[in-house]
Amino acid sequence: MVAATAHEKARKIRWLVLDVDGVLTDGRIILDGGDGEWKAFDVRDGQRIVLAAHEGIRTVFLTGRSSRVVERRAAELGVYRVFQGAHDKGETMDRFFQEEGARPEETAYLGDDIVDLPALSRAGLATAVGDAVPEVQAVADWIAASPGGHGAVRELVEFILVAQGRWESALARFAR
Repeated sequence: MVAATAHEKARKIRWLVLDVDGVLTDGRIILDGGDGEWKAFDVRDGQRIVLAAHEGIRTVFLTGRSSRVVERRAAELGVYRVFQGAHDKGETMDRFFQEEGARPEETAYLGDDIVDLPALSRAGLATAVGDAVPEVQAVADWIAASPGGHGAVRELVEFILVAQGRWESALARFAR
């Protein structure tokens, strides 16, 4: 049996699970002298998350760290669910599948580093940011041209919508 291509796998996607640091951000974390934490997010990545939701694709953030900044960004974008403090991303993916009734073949995961490998192995569409470590790129079905925090999420959403034949209709809402 021939393995399914990334394009074929993308046709089935209904869930987009994203790592945060190194995927939605460039991986840098800025700490102030107190309890403050700063992260920079790409506005076009955020816009595509909102667009994906309009097209029926739910987004989930799955991160090993815990941060109020992540909660705020998720709320701004209407992210369906956020898992923070996920030290074993494979176990968290299993929990997500069970609690949401999501099927692996309907789930894409976008990662950048070795801590993402367990989640990538469970997703129907394993994807990587352009500057992901070689171990992640080696298991990815699809790799963005852009690095984390600089458009990789945007690329992935567009790839999925094109594969599903929904990109043109998604664009139509902005053609007025």
